[in-house]
Amino acid sequence: MHECFIWDFEVSRSLLRSVDHLNFCTDELVCTRFGRYTVMALYRHNNELLPEKRGIIGAVFKSLTQRKHGLRVFRRGTRLRVSIRRFLLWMFTIAVLFSIYLAVFGLKVPFHGKMEDGISSLREAQEEFLGADVSERPRIKPHRQRFYPCEVRFLDSVNNLVEPKDYANSTQFYSRYHDREDKPYGQDQFEPRFGGHQTLEEREKSFYARNQTIHCGFVEGPEGYPSTGFGLDEKDKLYMNTCKVVVSSCIFGSSDFLRRPTSKLISEYSKKNVCFVMFVDEQTLLKLSGDGTVPNDGGYIGLWRIIIVRNLPYKDMRKTGKVPKFLSHRLFPSSRYSIWLDSKMRLQTDPMLIIEYFLWRKGSEYAISNHYTRHCVWEEVLQNKRLNKYNHSAIDEQFNFYQSDGLTKFDPSDLNTPLPSYVPEGSFIVRAHTPMSNLFSCLWFNEVDRFTSRDQLSFAYTFLKLKRMNPDRPFFLNMFKDCERRALAKLFSHRVAPPPPAS
Repeated sequence: MHECFIWDFEVSRSLLRSVDHLNFCTDELVCTRFGRYTVMALYRHNNELLPEKRGIIGAVFKSLTQRKHGLRVFRRGTRLRVSIRRFLLWMFTIAVLFSIYLAVFGLKVPFHGKMEDGISSLREAQEEFLGADVSERPRIKPHRQRFYPCEVRFLDSVNNLVEPKDYANSTQFYSRYHDREDKPYGQDQFEPRFGGHQTLEEREKSFYARNQTIHCGFVEGPEGYPSTGFGLDEKDKLYMNTCKVVVSSCIFGSSDFLRRPTSKLISEYSKKNVCFVMFVDEQTLLKLSGDGTVPNDGGYIGLWRIIIVRNLPYKDMRKTGKVPKFLSHRLFPSSRYSIWLDSKMRLQTDPMLIIEYFLWRKGSEYAISNHYTRHCVWEEVLQNKRLNKYNHSAIDEQFNFYQSDGLTKFDPSDLNTPLPSYVPEGSFIVRAHTPMSNLFSCLWFNEVDRFTSRDQLSFAYTFLKLKRMNPDRPFFLNMFKDCERRALAKLFSHRVAPPPPAS
């Protein structure tokens, strides 16, 4: 009598495949179908059941006495075998990956004896293979700290806004500007410069607040020499001469997207009486047109009047950007107030409310925010070098010059410190075009022209020297909190970060 077991016909085919996979080449599988069931058995050629299969088949046959549980028992066993096999495979994979991790990154655990020596040898081999010390690998940068705006108590509206009567009682003197230079006698190699060729003696005298002629950009060379740059169309100049209050920005070298002021937050009064001017070069205008941002027939994109600058005065786009940033009183000779914001910002506050709050209400001529993290020029120098913002030798030259001329570290505990910080966040500036404010702007620009375009390095030195050399002529500068600046405009990232200059 043959030993056999009963199985559903629907699963008999899978069992046949399983048995065939076991590769019993000398064995024989016999199946006899009874209705919807199939009787199956494994035999040798001599009709004897395989002994090595008796235990398994017997166990399965025994469990099948309860038919409704048979299929489940068989599958559960298969799943168990597959799960164990998969578990072992995963464990082996994890062990291999962990070994690779140890080989690449090392393991800093206080082992002792031979294990510690083994890991040290592994690390030495790794250093020899990679050519560098593992411990010197740069660590993952922590998440950047986030900064938020704070409340600024502006007036509710610009209606009935009146300039204070005593506001214009500031230091009075008259500054004239060099607009052309003669070729020095006996100098064949002469190249006109936009900032002119200011001597150290002229530089020193320019810090006195008195009637004099000083360098302040827009200096042309002798007759017959090419223009020094920042060329504007005549119709744009006529428009700029009509501006009394200006909001200006610039994009050079396609470094930013065009951020339009939030129109619904700007009063109708400001839309009619404030000039919103965006200076761009031809490269930027072409890029904006490619993005679908094209000026209308009047030359406007939103509130911005687009003014094209040709023949840029500097190869360094960041230094070119300091011209409209610092010299708004030269570009807009009839203006009384100006607001500068970097192109990475979108204005979302009415300009007249800004002027009232930061200038009129505070009794100041010049308003700029402090930096959100750094307050000492020493820290700013190190940060500029660490991020390679400019040529290190040029930074050292400028910094050493300032130290030799009396610049000291910022001391927050000194109650007589004239500023809450020596490092500004210069992306937002509010100015009244008073004689002292205009002089400070010219002096600050001259430092950028002479040294590096990193204007945060020269701000404190310029202010402190101007104050020191004019003790009887105050300059009312309002250095407000950075969180207030964040409440005025929304900050974005640059489209393209300009590379530092090679020289």
